[in-house]
Amino acid sequence: MINPWFALFLASFMEVCWTYSLKALNMQRIREVDWAHTISQPVLLLPLVPLVAYVAFGLANVMFLSLAMRELPTATAYAAWMALAVVGIKLVDVLYLKQPFSWLSVFYTSLIIAGVLGLRRLP
Repeated sequence: MINPWFALFLASFMEVCWTYSLKALNMQRIREVDWAHTISQPVLLLPLVPLVAYVAFGLANVMFLSLAMRELPTATAYAAWMALAVVGIKLVDVLYLKQPFSWLSVFYTSLIIAGVLGLRRLP
Protein backbone atom coordinates (compact mmCIF):
# COMPACT_ATOMS: atom_id res chain seq x y z
CA MET A 1 0.00 0.00 0.00
CA ILE A 2 1.21 3.49 -0.85
CA ASN A 3 2.01 5.92 1.96
CA PRO A 4 -1.03 8.23 2.30
CA TRP A 5 1.11 11.37 2.52
CA PHE A 6 3.00 10.39 -0.62
CA ALA A 7 -0.34 9.74 -2.35
CA LEU A 8 -1.46 13.19 -1.23
CA PHE A 9 1.69 14.75 -2.65
CA LEU A 10 1.13 12.91 -5.95
CA ALA A 11 -2.50 14.04 -6.01
CA SER A 12 -1.40 17.66 -5.54
CA PHE A 13 1.19 17.30 -8.29
CA MET A 14 -1.47 15.85 -10.60
CA GLU A 15 -3.75 18.77 -9.71
CA VAL A 16 -1.05 21.21 -10.79
CA CYS A 17 -0.53 19.30 -14.05
CA TRP A 18 -4.30 19.11 -14.59
CA THR A 19 -4.60 22.88 -14.12
CA TYR A 20 -1.99 23.64 -16.76
CA SER A 21 -3.35 21.03 -19.18
CA LEU A 22 -6.67 22.85 -18.86
CA LYS A 23 -4.90 26.11 -19.63
CA ALA A 24 -3.33 24.53 -22.74
CA LEU A 25 -6.63 23.06 -23.92
CA ASN A 26 -7.88 24.71 -27.11
CA MET A 27 -11.28 23.39 -28.14
CA GLN A 28 -11.23 25.38 -31.39
CA ARG A 29 -8.07 23.55 -32.53
CA ILE A 30 -9.62 20.22 -31.56
CA ARG A 31 -12.73 21.00 -33.64
CA GLU A 32 -10.48 21.78 -36.61
CA VAL A 33 -8.71 18.38 -36.56
CA ASP A 34 -8.95 16.79 -40.00
CA TRP A 35 -9.96 13.30 -38.90
CA ALA A 36 -9.90 11.93 -42.47
CA HIS A 37 -6.14 12.53 -42.79
CA THR A 38 -4.93 11.65 -39.29
CA ILE A 39 -3.94 8.11 -40.22
CA SER A 40 -1.56 9.29 -42.91
CA GLN A 41 -0.41 12.31 -40.88
CA PRO A 42 -0.52 11.55 -37.13
CA VAL A 43 0.97 14.97 -36.38
CA LEU A 44 -2.53 16.34 -37.04
CA LEU A 45 -3.57 14.81 -33.70
CA LEU A 46 -1.27 17.10 -31.68
CA PRO A 47 -4.16 19.38 -30.64
CA LEU A 48 -5.57 16.37 -28.75
CA VAL A 49 -2.53 16.08 -26.45
CA PRO A 50 -3.79 18.66 -23.90
CA LEU A 51 -7.21 16.96 -23.88
CA VAL A 52 -5.68 13.54 -23.21
CA ALA A 53 -3.43 15.09 -20.53
CA TYR A 54 -6.47 16.83 -18.97
CA VAL A 55 -8.33 13.53 -18.64
CA ALA A 56 -5.28 11.55 -17.46
CA PHE A 57 -4.14 14.09 -14.86
CA GLY A 58 -7.70 14.56 -13.62
CA LEU A 59 -8.21 10.83 -13.14
CA ALA A 60 -4.80 10.40 -11.49
CA ASN A 61 -5.55 13.33 -9.19
CA VAL A 62 -8.81 11.78 -8.01
CA MET A 63 -7.24 8.33 -7.68
CA PHE A 64 -4.33 9.50 -5.50
CA LEU A 65 -6.53 11.79 -3.42
CA SER A 66 -8.95 8.94 -2.75
CA LEU A 67 -6.05 6.67 -1.75
CA ALA A 68 -4.85 9.30 0.73
CA MET A 69 -8.35 9.80 2.13
CA ARG A 70 -8.64 6.10 2.98
CA GLU A 71 -6.11 6.52 5.77
CA LEU A 72 -6.15 10.25 6.54
CA PRO A 73 -9.08 12.24 7.88
CA THR A 74 -10.94 13.81 4.97
CA ALA A 75 -10.53 17.40 6.18
CA THR A 76 -6.80 16.91 6.74
CA ALA A 77 -6.28 15.29 3.35
CA TYR A 78 -8.30 17.94 1.54
CA ALA A 79 -6.60 20.84 3.32
CA ALA A 80 -3.10 19.51 2.66
CA TRP A 81 -3.97 18.63 -0.96
CA MET A 82 -5.33 22.11 -1.66
CA ALA A 83 -2.43 23.86 0.08
CA LEU A 84 0.16 21.85 -1.85
CA ALA A 85 -1.67 22.45 -5.13
CA VAL A 86 -1.89 26.22 -4.55
CA VAL A 87 1.83 26.38 -3.75
CA GLY A 88 2.65 24.22 -6.79
CA ILE A 89 0.58 26.36 -9.13
CA LYS A 90 2.18 29.53 -7.78
CA LEU A 91 5.67 28.06 -8.22
CA VAL A 92 4.97 27.08 -11.82
CA ASP A 93 3.55 30.55 -12.51
CA VAL A 94 6.63 32.30 -11.17
CA LEU A 95 9.44 29.90 -12.14
CA TYR A 96 8.25 28.51 -15.46
CA LEU A 97 5.70 30.97 -16.84
CA LYS A 98 7.74 33.96 -15.62
CA GLN A 99 4.81 35.66 -13.93
CA PRO A 100 5.90 38.58 -11.76
CA PHE A 101 6.80 37.67 -8.19
CA SER A 102 5.43 39.81 -5.39
CA TRP A 103 5.47 39.43 -1.65
CA LEU A 104 1.87 40.60 -1.60
CA SER A 105 0.94 37.61 -3.75
CA VAL A 106 2.83 35.32 -1.34
CA PHE A 107 0.95 36.91 1.56
CA TYR A 108 -2.48 36.37 -0.02
CA THR A 109 -1.60 32.83 -1.09
CA SER A 110 -0.54 32.18 2.51
CA LEU A 111 -3.92 33.45 3.69
CA ILE A 112 -5.68 30.98 1.40
CA ILE A 113 -3.53 28.15 2.71
CA ALA A 114 -4.04 29.26 6.32
CA GLY A 115 -7.79 29.40 5.75
CA VAL A 116 -7.90 25.92 4.25
CA LEU A 117 -5.71 24.50 7.01
CA GLY A 118 -7.72 26.42 9.61
CA LEU A 119 -10.84 24.53 8.53
CA ARG A 120 -9.15 21.45 9.94
CA ARG A 121 -9.28 23.00 13.41
CA LEU A 122 -13.06 23.41 13.36
CA PRO A 123 -15.09 20.79 15.26
